[in-house]
Amino acid sequence: MKILIIGGTRFVGRHLVNAARARGHEVTLFNRGQSNPNLFGQVEKIRGDREKDLDQLTGTWDAVIDTCGYFPRIVRMSAEALRDKVERYVFISSISVYSDFSKIGINESDPVGKIEDESVEDIGGGAYGPLKALCEKTVQDVFGIDSLIIRPGLIVGPHDPTDRFTYWPVRVARGGDVLAPDRPDVLTQFIDVRDLADFIIGLITQNVSGVFNVTGPNRPLTFGTLLDTCKLVSTSDAKFKWASPEFLEKNKVAPWSDMPAWLPDNGEDAGFARVDISKAVNAGLKFLPLEDTVRDTLKWASERPENHEWKAGHELLRVKQELLDLIREA
Repeated sequence: MKILIIGGTRFVGRHLVNAARARGHEVTLFNRGQSNPNLFGQVEKIRGDREKDLDQLTGTWDAVIDTCGYFPRIVRMSAEALRDKVERYVFISSISVYSDFSKIGINESDPVGKIEDESVEDIGGGAYGPLKALCEKTVQDVFGIDSLIIRPGLIVGPHDPTDRFTYWPVRVARGGDVLAPDRPDVLTQFIDVRDLADFIIGLITQNVSGVFNVTGPNRPLTFGTLLDTCKLVSTSDAKFKWASPEFLEKNKVAPWSDMPAWLPDNGEDAGFARVDISKAVNAGLKFLPLEDTVRDTLKWASERPENHEWKAGHELLRVKQELLDLIREA
Protein backbone atom coordinates (compact mmCIF):
# COMPACT_ATOMS: atom_id res chain seq x y z
CA MET A 1 0.00 0.00 0.00
CA LYS A 2 0.95 3.66 -0.37
CA ILE A 3 0.75 5.55 2.91
CA LEU A 4 1.14 9.29 3.45
CA ILE A 5 2.18 10.36 6.95
CA ILE A 6 1.75 13.95 8.10
CA GLY A 7 4.75 14.36 10.40
CA GLY A 8 6.70 11.13 10.71
CA THR A 9 10.13 11.95 12.14
CA ARG A 10 9.67 12.52 15.88
CA PHE A 11 8.01 9.85 18.00
CA VAL A 12 4.80 8.13 16.89
CA GLY A 13 5.46 9.05 13.28
CA ARG A 14 8.90 7.48 13.10
CA HIS A 15 7.57 4.21 14.51
CA LEU A 16 4.69 4.28 12.04
CA VAL A 17 7.25 4.58 9.24
CA ASN A 18 9.16 1.61 10.62
CA ALA A 19 6.02 -0.49 11.00
CA ALA A 20 4.78 0.35 7.50
CA ARG A 21 8.11 -0.34 5.82
CA ALA A 22 8.48 -3.60 7.75
CA ARG A 23 5.27 -4.75 6.05
CA GLY A 24 6.52 -3.68 2.64
CA HIS A 25 4.38 -0.56 2.27
CA GLU A 26 5.51 2.56 0.42
CA VAL A 27 5.69 5.63 2.67
CA THR A 28 5.65 9.34 1.87
CA LEU A 29 6.29 11.95 4.57
CA PHE A 30 4.80 15.43 4.55
CA ASN A 31 6.34 17.79 7.08
CA ARG A 32 8.36 20.99 7.46
CA GLY A 33 11.67 19.17 7.83
CA GLN A 34 12.39 20.72 11.21
CA SER A 35 12.59 17.55 13.32
CA ASN A 36 15.24 14.98 12.37
CA PRO A 37 15.24 16.00 8.69
CA ASN A 38 17.85 13.39 7.75
CA LEU A 39 15.88 10.47 9.16
CA PHE A 40 14.68 7.86 6.66
CA GLY A 41 16.95 8.66 3.75
CA GLN A 42 15.19 6.15 1.49
CA VAL A 43 11.69 7.50 2.12
CA GLU A 44 10.01 10.05 -0.15
CA LYS A 45 9.66 13.42 1.58
CA ILE A 46 7.46 16.34 0.65
CA ARG A 47 8.52 19.48 2.48
CA GLY A 48 5.76 21.84 3.45
CA ASP A 49 3.58 23.41 6.11
CA ARG A 50 0.15 21.82 6.47
CA GLU A 51 -1.43 25.27 6.71
CA LYS A 52 0.16 26.74 3.58
CA ASP A 53 1.57 24.03 1.33
CA LEU A 54 -1.13 21.41 0.88
CA ASP A 55 -1.06 22.05 -2.84
CA GLN A 56 2.25 20.15 -2.89
CA LEU A 57 0.39 16.92 -2.17
CA THR A 58 -0.18 16.00 -5.79
CA GLY A 59 -0.03 12.22 -5.53
CA THR A 60 -2.56 9.59 -4.50
CA TRP A 61 -2.37 7.24 -1.52
CA ASP A 62 -4.28 4.38 0.03
CA ALA A 63 -4.25 6.11 3.41
CA VAL A 64 -3.04 9.20 5.20
CA ILE A 65 -2.06 9.15 8.88
CA ASP A 66 -2.37 12.49 10.65
CA THR A 67 -0.03 12.32 13.64
CA CYS A 68 -0.08 15.98 14.62
CA GLY A 69 -3.58 17.45 14.33
CA TYR A 70 -4.65 19.58 17.28
CA PHE A 71 -7.01 22.23 15.89
CA PRO A 72 -10.12 21.44 13.82
CA ARG A 73 -9.56 24.30 11.38
CA ILE A 74 -6.15 22.95 10.36
CA VAL A 75 -7.31 19.33 10.31
CA ARG A 76 -10.21 20.30 8.05
CA MET A 77 -7.78 21.91 5.61
CA SER A 78 -5.81 18.66 5.38
CA ALA A 79 -8.87 16.44 5.17
CA GLU A 80 -10.53 18.48 2.43
CA ALA A 81 -7.30 18.80 0.44
CA LEU A 82 -6.82 15.02 0.54
CA ARG A 83 -10.43 13.90 0.09
CA ASP A 84 -9.95 12.88 -3.54
CA LYS A 85 -6.33 11.76 -3.10
CA VAL A 86 -6.53 9.17 -0.32
CA GLU A 87 -8.90 6.30 0.42
CA ARG A 88 -8.76 6.46 4.21
CA TYR A 89 -7.95 9.19 6.74
CA VAL A 90 -6.38 7.98 9.98
CA PHE A 91 -6.40 10.49 12.80
CA ILE A 92 -4.29 10.06 15.94
CA SER A 93 -6.44 11.42 18.74
CA SER A 94 -6.27 10.73 22.50
CA ILE A 95 -8.24 9.18 25.33
CA SER A 96 -8.24 12.72 26.71
CA VAL A 97 -11.29 13.36 24.53
CA TYR A 98 -13.60 11.77 27.11
CA SER A 99 -15.62 14.06 29.34
CA ASP A 100 -15.91 11.88 32.45
CA PHE A 101 -12.95 9.95 33.82
CA SER A 102 -14.78 9.00 36.99
CA LYS A 103 -16.30 6.11 35.03
CA ILE A 104 -14.60 2.72 35.23
CA GLY A 105 -14.28 1.11 31.80
CA ILE A 106 -14.65 4.05 29.44
CA ASN A 107 -15.41 2.77 25.94
CA GLU A 108 -15.55 4.32 22.51
CA SER A 109 -19.25 5.22 22.77
CA ASP A 110 -18.87 7.35 25.90
CA PRO A 111 -19.38 11.14 25.66
CA VAL A 112 -16.49 13.36 24.67
CA GLY A 113 -15.66 16.75 26.12
CA LYS A 114 -16.97 20.00 24.70
CA ILE A 115 -15.52 23.48 24.58
CA GLU A 116 -17.50 26.72 24.53
CA ASP A 117 -15.33 28.44 21.92
CA GLU A 118 -14.67 25.85 19.22
CA SER A 119 -12.41 28.23 17.31
CA VAL A 120 -9.81 28.52 20.08
CA GLU A 121 -6.33 27.34 19.05
CA ASP A 122 -4.62 26.87 22.39
CA ILE A 123 -4.44 23.38 23.92
CA GLY A 124 -3.92 24.69 27.46
CA GLY A 125 -6.51 25.16 30.17
CA GLY A 126 -8.31 21.88 29.57
CA ALA A 127 -8.88 22.52 25.87
CA TYR A 128 -6.67 19.70 24.57
CA GLY A 129 -9.23 16.89 24.85
CA PRO A 130 -12.26 18.77 23.51
CA LEU A 131 -10.18 20.12 20.60
CA LYS A 132 -9.04 16.61 19.75
CA ALA A 133 -12.69 15.52 19.82
CA LEU A 134 -13.55 18.32 17.38
CA CYS A 135 -10.70 17.21 15.12
CA GLU A 136 -12.15 13.70 15.13
CA LYS A 137 -15.55 15.04 14.14
CA THR A 138 -13.97 17.09 11.36
CA VAL A 139 -12.31 14.00 9.88
CA GLN A 140 -15.55 12.05 10.14
CA ASP A 141 -17.49 14.88 8.52
CA VAL A 142 -15.15 14.86 5.51
CA PHE A 143 -14.34 11.15 5.17
CA GLY A 144 -17.35 9.48 6.77
CA ILE A 145 -16.97 5.72 6.97
CA ASP A 146 -13.53 6.00 5.40
CA SER A 147 -12.12 7.46 8.63
CA LEU A 148 -10.17 5.68 11.34
CA ILE A 149 -9.87 7.38 14.73
CA ILE A 150 -7.21 6.15 17.16
CA ARG A 151 -7.45 7.23 20.81
CA PRO A 152 -4.18 6.27 22.51
CA GLY A 153 -3.49 6.51 26.20
CA LEU A 154 -0.03 7.47 27.43
CA ILE A 155 2.37 6.52 24.61
CA VAL A 156 5.75 5.26 25.81
CA GLY A 157 9.00 3.83 24.52
CA PRO A 158 12.14 4.91 22.65
CA HIS A 159 12.16 8.52 21.37
CA ASP A 160 9.34 9.65 23.67
CA PRO A 161 9.80 13.44 23.98
CA THR A 162 7.58 13.78 27.05
CA ASP A 163 9.62 11.74 29.60
CA ARG A 164 6.39 10.76 31.35
CA PHE A 165 7.35 7.08 31.27
CA THR A 166 11.09 7.35 30.64
CA TYR A 167 11.55 8.93 34.05
CA TRP A 168 10.79 5.67 35.84
CA PRO A 169 13.29 3.29 34.19
CA VAL A 170 15.98 5.97 34.48
CA ARG A 171 15.22 6.90 38.09
CA VAL A 172 14.92 3.29 39.26
CA ALA A 173 18.17 2.39 37.48
CA ARG A 174 19.94 5.05 39.55
CA GLY A 175 19.00 3.10 42.67
CA GLY A 176 18.61 4.23 46.25
CA ASP A 177 15.38 5.49 47.78
CA VAL A 178 12.79 6.21 45.09
CA LEU A 179 9.70 8.26 45.86
CA ALA A 180 6.68 6.41 44.46
CA PRO A 181 3.03 7.46 44.15
CA ASP A 182 0.19 6.28 46.38
CA ARG A 183 0.53 2.51 46.89
CA PRO A 184 1.95 -0.51 45.01
CA ASP A 185 -1.46 -1.77 43.85
CA VAL A 186 -2.55 1.50 42.20
CA LEU A 187 -3.21 0.88 38.50
CA THR A 188 -1.56 2.42 35.46
CA GLN A 189 -2.11 2.15 31.70
CA PHE A 190 0.09 3.00 28.74
CA ILE A 191 0.91 1.74 25.25
CA ASP A 192 4.33 0.98 23.79
CA VAL A 193 4.66 3.16 20.69
CA ARG A 194 5.71 0.14 18.64
CA ASP A 195 2.55 -1.76 19.56
CA LEU A 196 0.51 1.32 18.66
CA ALA A 197 2.23 1.66 15.29
CA ASP A 198 1.88 -2.03 14.42
CA PHE A 199 -1.81 -1.93 15.32
CA ILE A 200 -2.52 1.15 13.18
CA ILE A 201 -0.69 -0.21 10.13
CA GLY A 202 -2.51 -3.51 10.58
CA LEU A 203 -5.90 -1.79 10.60
CA ILE A 204 -5.01 0.17 7.46
CA THR A 205 -3.96 -3.03 5.70
CA GLN A 206 -7.32 -4.58 6.59
CA ASN A 207 -9.28 -1.45 5.53
CA VAL A 208 -10.76 -1.08 9.01
CA SER A 209 -12.69 2.06 9.97
CA GLY A 210 -14.14 3.28 13.25
CA VAL A 211 -12.90 4.47 16.63
CA PHE A 212 -10.51 2.58 18.91
CA ASN A 213 -9.17 3.14 22.42
CA VAL A 214 -5.55 2.04 22.31
CA THR A 215 -3.74 1.68 25.60
CA GLY A 216 -2.69 -1.29 27.65
CA PRO A 217 -1.79 -3.85 28.63
CA ASN A 218 -4.73 -6.23 28.26
CA ARG A 219 -4.65 -7.07 31.97
CA PRO A 220 -4.48 -4.80 35.04
CA LEU A 221 -0.99 -3.40 35.58
CA THR A 222 -0.02 -2.01 38.96
CA PHE A 223 2.54 0.69 39.63
CA GLY A 224 4.29 -1.78 41.91
CA THR A 225 4.72 -4.20 39.02
CA LEU A 226 5.98 -1.40 36.79
CA LEU A 227 8.62 -0.28 39.29
CA ASP A 228 9.63 -3.84 40.17
CA THR A 229 10.12 -4.52 36.47
CA CYS A 230 12.27 -1.40 36.12
CA LYS A 231 14.35 -2.64 39.06
CA LEU A 232 14.67 -6.14 37.64
CA VAL A 233 15.70 -4.95 34.18
CA SER A 234 18.26 -2.45 35.47
CA THR A 235 19.47 -4.71 38.33
CA SER A 236 19.44 -1.67 40.63
CA ASP A 237 19.22 -1.55 44.42
CA ALA A 238 16.21 0.80 44.37
CA LYS A 239 13.96 0.94 47.42
CA PHE A 240 10.48 2.31 46.81
CA LYS A 241 9.02 4.78 49.30
CA TRP A 242 5.29 5.00 48.69
CA ALA A 243 3.68 8.35 49.47
CA SER A 244 -0.04 9.02 49.78
CA PRO A 245 -1.76 11.48 47.42
CA GLU A 246 -2.37 13.73 50.43
CA PHE A 247 1.32 13.71 51.32
CA LEU A 248 2.34 14.48 47.75
CA GLU A 249 -0.18 17.31 47.46
CA LYS A 250 0.93 18.81 50.78
CA ASN A 251 4.52 18.79 49.56
CA LYS A 252 3.67 20.23 46.14
CA VAL A 253 4.49 17.12 44.11
CA ALA A 254 2.06 17.38 41.22
CA PRO A 255 0.54 14.29 39.58
CA TRP A 256 1.56 13.56 35.99
CA SER A 257 4.29 16.23 35.77
CA ASP A 258 6.33 15.94 38.97
CA MET A 259 5.11 12.37 39.52
CA PRO A 260 5.00 11.03 35.94
CA ALA A 261 2.42 8.58 34.57
CA TRP A 262 0.30 8.77 37.72
CA LEU A 263 -3.01 10.35 38.62
CA PRO A 264 -4.87 9.81 41.89
CA ASP A 265 -6.81 6.55 41.66
CA ASN A 266 -10.12 7.88 42.89
CA GLY A 267 -12.88 10.41 42.34
CA GLU A 268 -12.82 12.22 39.03
CA ASP A 269 -9.75 10.29 37.81
CA ALA A 270 -10.80 6.80 38.92
CA GLY A 271 -11.29 5.59 35.34
CA PHE A 272 -8.14 7.06 33.83
CA ALA A 273 -6.15 3.83 34.27
CA ARG A 274 -9.14 1.57 33.62
CA VAL A 275 -10.05 2.42 30.03
CA ASP A 276 -11.80 -0.34 28.09
CA ILE A 277 -9.58 -1.56 25.24
CA SER A 278 -11.48 -4.73 24.39
CA LYS A 279 -12.47 -3.43 20.95
CA ALA A 280 -8.82 -2.88 19.98
CA VAL A 281 -7.72 -6.22 21.45
CA ASN A 282 -10.42 -8.00 19.45
CA ALA A 283 -9.20 -6.15 16.34
CA GLY A 284 -5.65 -7.43 16.81
CA LEU A 285 -3.86 -5.15 19.28
CA LYS A 286 -0.83 -6.98 20.70
CA PHE A 287 1.56 -6.03 23.49
CA LEU A 288 5.30 -6.32 23.84
CA PRO A 289 6.46 -7.66 27.22
CA LEU A 290 6.83 -4.88 29.79
CA GLU A 291 10.46 -5.91 30.21
CA ASP A 292 11.13 -5.08 26.55
CA THR A 293 9.52 -1.65 26.87
CA VAL A 294 11.56 -0.83 29.98
CA ARG A 295 14.82 -2.20 28.59
CA ASP A 296 14.55 -0.47 25.22
CA THR A 297 13.47 2.81 26.78
CA LEU A 298 16.38 2.71 29.22
CA LYS A 299 18.86 1.93 26.42
CA TRP A 300 17.59 4.80 24.30
CA ALA A 301 17.59 7.20 27.25
CA SER A 302 21.18 6.29 28.05
CA GLU A 303 22.21 7.51 24.60
CA ARG A 304 20.79 11.00 25.07
CA PRO A 305 23.07 13.93 25.94
CA GLU A 306 23.95 14.28 29.60
CA ASN A 307 22.46 17.76 29.63
CA HIS A 308 19.05 16.51 28.45
CA GLU A 309 16.34 18.77 29.84
CA TRP A 310 13.69 16.55 31.40
CA LYS A 311 10.08 17.35 30.54
CA ALA A 312 8.54 15.35 33.41
CA GLY A 313 9.80 14.26 36.80
CA HIS A 314 12.46 16.96 36.69
CA GLU A 315 11.78 18.05 40.26
CA LEU A 316 12.09 14.49 41.56
CA LEU A 317 15.32 14.02 39.63
CA ARG A 318 16.72 16.64 41.97
CA VAL A 319 16.08 13.89 44.56
CA LYS A 320 13.64 15.68 46.94
CA GLN A 321 15.58 14.06 49.76
CA GLU A 322 13.58 16.01 52.32
CA LEU A 323 10.42 14.19 51.22
CA LEU A 324 12.06 10.80 51.64
CA ASP A 325 13.20 11.82 55.12
CA LEU A 326 9.63 12.79 55.99
CA ILE A 327 8.35 9.41 54.82
CA ARG A 328 10.87 7.59 57.01
CA GLU A 329 9.73 9.62 60.01
CA ALA A 330 6.02 9.06 59.35
